Amino acid sequence: MGVIRKVVYCTSALFRQYGMSRYFYSRLMVFGVLFPLFVLVVGCKTTSKYRMEADRVAETIIEKKQEQIFGETGDFSIERPSDILRRRLLIEQELPRYGEASLGSDALEPIPHWPEKDYPKFETSSERIVSMESGKPFQLSLVQALQVAAQNSQDYQKRKEALFRKALDLDLEANHFGLIGGGDVQSQYTADESGGEAVKGIENSGSFSLSKALYNGAKITTALALDFVKLLTQGETSSSGITGDASISIPLLRGAGKHIVTEPLTQAERNVVYAIYEFERYKKTFAVDIARNYLDVLRQLDQVDNNAESYKSLITSARRTRRLADAGRADAVDVGRAEQDELRARERWISAMMRYENSLDSFKMAIGLPPDTDMELDRGELERLKVYVTEIIPNIDQGAVSFAKEGEDSADAEIVLKKPDRENAGPLEMNEPSAVALGFDHRLDLRVSEGKVYDAQRSVVVKADALGAELTILGKASFGESRSLMSAGLEDASLRGDKGIYTGLLTLDLPFERTAERNVYRNSLIDLEQAVRDFQMTEDDIKLSILTAIRGMIEAREALSIQTNAVAVAEERVKSTEMFYDAGRTQLREVQDAQDSWLTTKNSLTAAMVDYRMAELEFQRDTGTLRIDEKGLFVEYHQGGKENDQ
Repeated sequence: MGVIRKVVYCTSALFRQYGMSRYFYSRLMVFGVLFPLFVLVVGCKTTSKYRMEADRVAETIIEKKQEQIFGETGDFSIERPSDILRRRLLIEQELPRYGEASLGSDALEPIPHWPEKDYPKFETSSERIVSMESGKPFQLSLVQALQVAAQNSQDYQKRKEALFRKALDLDLEANHFGLIGGGDVQSQYTADESGGEAVKGIENSGSFSLSKALYNGAKITTALALDFVKLLTQGETSSSGITGDASISIPLLRGAGKHIVTEPLTQAERNVVYAIYEFERYKKTFAVDIARNYLDVLRQLDQVDNNAESYKSLITSARRTRRLADAGRADAVDVGRAEQDELRARERWISAMMRYENSLDSFKMAIGLPPDTDMELDRGELERLKVYVTEIIPNIDQGAVSFAKEGEDSADAEIVLKKPDRENAGPLEMNEPSAVALGFDHRLDLRVSEGKVYDAQRSVVVKADALGAELTILGKASFGESRSLMSAGLEDASLRGDKGIYTGLLTLDLPFERTAERNVYRNSLIDLEQAVRDFQMTEDDIKLSILTAIRGMIEAREALSIQTNAVAVAEERVKSTEMFYDAGRTQLREVQDAQDSWLTTKNSLTAAMVDYRMAELEFQRDTGTLRIDEKGLFVEYHQGGKENDQ
């Protein structure tokens, strides 16, 4: 109130300077209290308060919709801490950067006229996902990679912001049905010297209005205006005016009805729900992609190790061949072949290292980190994966060899091939109809596609309404009189209902010309057909992805069984051929073929383990049963409805 009193004092002092009477000054007090009060209430918000209000409104909308959809709310915010891992790495590892924007928006130098002095500002995170030692690469586990990706990925942040924008769109549509106020204050000095005698005066005016749109299409508007005028010549007469009016419009035909009027609001609400569904679906796809990339990098690293072992083995083989040649037990051809194989092994080893480093750099960017970050992945993840696969498929080392031996009573016995079965199946390898039904229950994008069919139906109704005639009732009431310098000599005006002006109007717009509306209506029916086809395609795509995921698990399980046995066979073959070669009972080519076979089977076994684990995650993703918590971690599904945290 102190601010208001100062405004009133300054305003009244200004007008007293022009010699106003105490009577006019008392009237000015009304103007000085009401309109500065309105201006201060509306204009006192700072830009930071507007921003925080928008955040609060959008986050509240999202939380309420999450509660309605999932029965629980998540910790949703588009604000990221300033010290995310990307920024820490740029600073602590002294990585090159082009400008301050590399560190984040809070590191930028404010430009002239920047609206908020302390925003964006540096905000620290409540917890550090990884710890680092100076001068050493830090190690990142799969769990940490998922958390880092959720906090640092540019695309992940963009998806969150897209959901936030939809919530703001809903707030704007809802605001159309709120009580909307408006007003203005004007002060004008006039000196008219075009006639014989100069006319000088001051005109002050202000207005305040309220409007309300109703769900049935009616709109009510009220307004109040005050005028204070004073001549500074010709006797310095003064007068005040006051006017008020109220109007209402009610559509009766076209544009009438809650289902027509609130359609933009209804669609905005549904768009927020769709955005939540799409973001949840994106989180699942994103997390599975990160897991696949992580394991693929480790698979590349495993290939580096396998190629290194093969390279060492071929170096040893070349040395052995040269010794045998010196002893007269091998010829120059064998020595040359051994040396060529050694060189090819080195080439494969270097190529494997380059592929690994390229895939690691690509993975860094996928989780939102600079590609020149000094980082390593946790090699132990592959060992843990091996233990996991062994636990869920305990007889993984049985099958491939026994399949090959079935029916081998004699060389010419009939060969019967045994198809893969579910005898040694993993826990998620359910039958296909049950899996499809599970997907229909959980796939959020299917709900979105079905909802868009209903949206298209509503659109047809709205577009059909626009084809009809428009019948509107208008009513208006006006009271009081306004004042200007030309009427400064009149008495002060007042609001009197018995001297008001009342009007009523009925307008009818006949539908003689509706070509544009006709075409829009026809297009809405086409849009409906397209929405139905899109739903059908989504439904079929879901079935296909689920069936493909099930077959992917079966294929990966069979590959695991085959490659487990193949590695055992290859290792035994390497040992035996080396013994035979040392004894002079086989050729060098046999030793080299055995070593190449061992390398191939070792790489294939690791790939099969990764493929089976990814097939499990992709099955959960494609059935919609995989959940991602607020930290970006997996909450996995198991038959019986149980879930398991990552």
